[in-house]
Amino acid sequence: MTGHRVVISKLGAAPLDAIERCATLEPMPRPEPAGLGPTDVVIRVASAAVGWVDLLMSSGQYQHVPTPPYTPGLEFAGTVEWAGADANVEVGARVLIDPFLAGPRSHGAYRGSGGFATYAVVPAAAVLPLPGSLTFDQACNLLGNYETAYHGLIARGRLAAGETVLVHGASGSVGLAAVHVAKLVGARVIATGRTAAKLDVVRGQGADHVIVTGPGWRDEVKALTGGRGVDVVYDGVGGDVSLESLRCVRFGARYLIVGWAATPFAGRGETAPNQLPTNLILIKGLDVLGCPTVIATVNDPSIRAPRLAQVMAWATAGRLTPLVARTFPLADFAAAMRAKWHAEDVAGVDERLRALARDLDRDTTLAEPARAALAVAVREIRAFEARVGAATGIDAEVVSTPTGRAIELGNHGHRGFGAEHEDAAARVARALADLLTALGATRVMWFTMD
Repeated sequence: MTGHRVVISKLGAAPLDAIERCATLEPMPRPEPAGLGPTDVVIRVASAAVGWVDLLMSSGQYQHVPTPPYTPGLEFAGTVEWAGADANVEVGARVLIDPFLAGPRSHGAYRGSGGFATYAVVPAAAVLPLPGSLTFDQACNLLGNYETAYHGLIARGRLAAGETVLVHGASGSVGLAAVHVAKLVGARVIATGRTAAKLDVVRGQGADHVIVTGPGWRDEVKALTGGRGVDVVYDGVGGDVSLESLRCVRFGARYLIVGWAATPFAGRGETAPNQLPTNLILIKGLDVLGCPTVIATVNDPSIRAPRLAQVMAWATAGRLTPLVARTFPLADFAAAMRAKWHAEDVAGVDERLRALARDLDRDTTLAEPARAALAVAVREIRAFEARVGAATGIDAEVVSTPTGRAIELGNHGHRGFGAEHEDAAARVARALADLLTALGATRVMWFTMD
């Protein structure tokens, strides 16, 4: 069966340039077993994460530079379509793929097999069982995010129960993973971000306190710690946030450098490099620790096994569940990558409306009028979100009721919209009403979180 894959034909000048000029969706035939080895496995990809690293790699800004043409998608999950004679993998198994062993961040023959595709050929060693009750969408957001959080907080930062950690960029996928891991080991979490709306979600995910990084935010941190300062800083942001953080830590604190999202082009000399004042580091007796998970693992492979085992154990036990913000069909890969670049969502980039559309489309009992009404509703909602802002985030879900099928709809944008958008909102309402009628739904609930 022919599928599709995204191909990056050459590295872009910047991630957005790579998305617009260098990335295309191409037909992809199902890999032929005759050309594969005895330990090769063909994965039918069900879901692939859209990660920050995927963006940086597309323009050669990540420390591991891919060789074009290649298929992006560091992390993905799916089902085993075919397995070689020596693979010891069951066909039909639900699995996730180890990004250290397959995909664009791996080394060797499987670097080109990224997850933005219908199929991927991977070595049997890269195939891991889907842990616990995780969905494909959740599983493909597991390893990179939570191994990074574990390496920084536990292996490098020695975070202990009862300590207070300041997590910057907490609404991002790696930042939210750090919130989850910190809570699992019994730490108190102060989470920061740029918007109150996203931080409301982070609070719901377990953060003890949330702070918008506006003027005076470091004073809020000091107040929350009784003037003492935090024990650990988990910094994946950089820039001015880093400088202010040094003024709200206790003596002897551990400062974990995980990334530089605020200055993505610093490594190319296009923006000023991140700098930390050595006088404050000295006076406060700080441990400033670089936490490059992949580089550290390449230099010392022995650190991987206990980290991977712990993350998989937490997930299997149901103690760790990645938050999926939105999903996109493969054909909309460019929109998904742009959404990640512009930080439109909390954590990994699942939109329930897309899932609803897919589920209804697969419903063979659905009459053509209902399909047409669904298409109109999706179009009107997209137009509304484009006008008001993508963060409006309308969600939809089909639910079962004692009297039939219903749709629950919600606006998770955490903000209202002005009178100038009322016509667009009215068109959405009419389209949804028509959809409900066509589906024979018995109930609709519209909820907002403004």
